[in-house]
Amino acid sequence: MVQLEEATYQEMLEKIEGGRKAEEELLLAKLELQWFREQLGLSKLKLYGASSEKEPPHGPDSLFFNEAEQLEEPNAPEPDVEPRPSRRAKRTGQREMLLEKFPVEDVFHTLPEDEQLCPECAGKLHQMGEEVRQQIKIIPPKFIVQKDHRAKYSCRKCEENAITTPVVTAPMPEPAFPGSLASSSAVAFIMYRKFVESVPLYRQEQGFKLSGFDLSRQTMANWMIAGAGWLEHIYKRMQTQMLQHDILHADETSVQVLKEDGRPAQSQSYMWLYRTGRDGPPMVLYDYQTTRASSHPRAFLKEFKGYLHVDGYAGYDNMPGVVLAGCWAHARRKFHEALSLLEPAERKKLGAPAATGLNFCDRLFEVERDLRDVTPEERKAGGEARSKPILEEFRTWLDDHSVKVLSKTQLGSAIRYCLKQWSKLTTFLTDGRLELDNNRSERSIKPFVIGRKNWLFSNTPRGARSSAVIYSIVETAKENGIDPLVYLCLLFDKLPNIDRQKAESLDTLMPWADTPQRCCKTPTSNRPETSN
Repeated sequence: MVQLEEATYQEMLEKIEGGRKAEEELLLAKLELQWFREQLGLSKLKLYGASSEKEPPHGPDSLFFNEAEQLEEPNAPEPDVEPRPSRRAKRTGQREMLLEKFPVEDVFHTLPEDEQLCPECAGKLHQMGEEVRQQIKIIPPKFIVQKDHRAKYSCRKCEENAITTPVVTAPMPEPAFPGSLASSSAVAFIMYRKFVESVPLYRQEQGFKLSGFDLSRQTMANWMIAGAGWLEHIYKRMQTQMLQHDILHADETSVQVLKEDGRPAQSQSYMWLYRTGRDGPPMVLYDYQTTRASSHPRAFLKEFKGYLHVDGYAGYDNMPGVVLAGCWAHARRKFHEALSLLEPAERKKLGAPAATGLNFCDRLFEVERDLRDVTPEERKAGGEARSKPILEEFRTWLDDHSVKVLSKTQLGSAIRYCLKQWSKLTTFLTDGRLELDNNRSERSIKPFVIGRKNWLFSNTPRGARSSAVIYSIVETAKENGIDPLVYLCLLFDKLPNIDRQKAESLDTLMPWADTPQRCCKTPTSNRPETSN
């Protein structure tokens, strides 16, 4: 009987253990199913959802609750019940403001002399006024063959009497592309189309052919690389000046390069971006590298000491002399994604954790907006007074929910990201010049991402490095309010004719210097003076 009882007891233990194991497996399967559902939801959201992460003016909770007690204002005046016109009044002078900076070409339409007769009495007509119609006229690019004739002079007297005759040649600027059909304007135009308007070379080739000029994409590619060689002088000088700043931003994105030694064509390379912050003239520099290794930012920023705005990528960690400032836009995005994945009924629940986390981020950004235009000292004081209490409350909430929320869920990922990045996310409190996010670098890297969708890949590493240099020049020009097309023409005209070993010579050609500002900025008005 005892043996039977012991056997029965052992069977019961095995059943209990088996039940526990089954429950654990079922729970694990449910968690995996939830994770896969969230990943599918995220993929659909990125493909088909709205890209904007803006919330209504009353915060994320107003999306779901719209409670009367949140919005009531007992002393607010009653709305005016008088009917008002539904059409918005047209702003007068808007068209004139748009057109005033362009030159004017007047075309006059008049009656011939023999038709200026009254249809009633055949008397002579006089002009009593006129109707004026304005249109914007676009002139497509023209192909012009420029022939530079360089005069040579000699002395008749020496020709007749002297043993040797001196020859004097008229001066002529050195060309950027000797022995080539490429002019400064031609190379600048092709660069502008590809790196500003994101038009690939093969599509430019088709356009040129339709205009009657057969210019192969291989030739244009050679011109791009040769042009980048000139622009590299500006690039290197700009890098030297950038590293003298003590606040920078950094980001990186992938790029495919087909012909890299020892690597398959499908390998991912990276375009790294570095740019200045709020202080000083804007500078934007791209750096092509084969990997995403931390050695690349270490090498590029070797001479840099100060604050570096980054996202959560660990490749920027532990750089000597560099303090990392985290990005609250990335933290907010994770809570926004977690909230977007919830069912509508779940979103409406009061105190939904994803909505609460999003609300903490929005409160920080509200303070940032209020302090955007004040001095660094005022920003630092405002951050201590207003942002620090929000951060302390948020940290308590994160610690509390980190043990309640499963780490593999989207909400758990958002909480874990904030806790892991907390020291970087709170760096902005230490200096009033720092920003709450790294959106400045994300905006600067976006033109490259848009271009990549059109031209898809680079053929060789040399081409990728040339692209990095060209993107750096045109994006820095845009940041400084300079027309990239005119600026590129200016550089190709000036660089061959200055001492490029002297920093002072290169400094006169920087986008923020006087020469480019005077030559490349769009004038406020090109309208010719007229007399009454």
